[in-house]
Amino acid sequence: MSEVRLRPLAEADLVERTKYYRSEGGDELGGRFFDTAIEGLGAIQRMPGSGSPRIGELCDVPGLRSRRVTGFACGWFYFERVGYIDVVRLLAYAQNLATILGDLDENW
Repeated sequence: MSEVRLRPLAEADLVERTKYYRSEGGDELGGRFFDTAIEGLGAIQRMPGSGSPRIGELCDVPGLRSRRVTGFACGWFYFERVGYIDVVRLLAYAQNLATILGDLDENW
């Protein structure tokens, strides 16, 4: 099983998304989002190849995969590296993903 490493932007995204859901639906929703997002990282760790390459292909970012946070309109974006999973962002699908992810590449 590979180690999951969150980049600083991914950590900041997790904090901001949790705050957003807490402000929109209270502490219970914020807590549920956080727990579900962390569970998603566990799923990525167990089966990194199961994440979809589709958004990476659409944004012309080779190797980028995504995995939805179950029950929420957002997902983790990551690369499979030798020996670890490189988690670069946690983004809402309503965001302009092409603009945000367009600067990424395999070596970013």
